Amino acid sequence: MLQINKSKVSRWDQHGREHIVRVQRSGVQRTIRCDTCGWRQSAQFLPWLKAEEHLAEEHQATVDPTDG
Repeated sequence: MLQINKSKVSRWDQHGREHIVRVQRSGVQRTIRCDTCGWRQSAQFLPWLKAEEHLAEEHQATVDPTDG
């Protein structure tokens, strides 16, 4: 069975710069890390939501590239 252990959340800010937070899974624990500023946090629950919050609050990056 294939298991995905890494994923990312990316958003763009108002200047067109891309910001990425990567989510890495190890068992039930997940670690989130921002490529832009190096911020790291452990998150067992809702790591993608925490990644989105970090991008919005710290980098004002709210434009979702997957929105049509």
